[in-house]
Amino acid sequence: VAVFGQKDIQQAFIVKRMVRDLNVNVLIEVRPIVREPDGLAMSSRNIYLSGKDRSSAVVLSESLRFAEQKIRSGEKDFRRLRISIEEMIRAKGVTSVDYIAFLDPATFKELDEPVASEVIIALAVRFGSTRLIDNSIVTLDLPNN
Repeated sequence: VAVFGQKDIQQAFIVKRMVRDLNVNVLIEVRPIVREPDGLAMSSRNIYLSGKDRSSAVVLSESLRFAEQKIRSGEKDFRRLRISIEEMIRAKGVTSVDYIAFLDPATFKELDEPVASEVIIALAVRFGSTRLIDNSIVTLDLPNN
């Protein structure tokens, strides 16, 4: 058994695929993200944040929760949702958003709308010189699934 944190979901996806493709007898488990009391994902990189950037970085978990709520309430246009999330993040003074992606958990291909029963929302944003990542897995209630 190999255990990965959900925070590094891209890495876990690659290792899962490698284990499957190479027929390696290892079970890959992905455990939930551990968060600070204010919602920021725990990371060794957090120590590099200035006080102002640390306060602003909470927008990552806030924007993920916002997106989860919108998707669960029926939002299907991920392009429009991506714009809303970026506006939330930039409102905190952030100038560098590396990516905001909606991903199919089976293929890790980017989605413009829901196509399966789950979607991964993944973010990478720079606060000063520190790049932080975060993500959320949203279970959808789609017909015919």
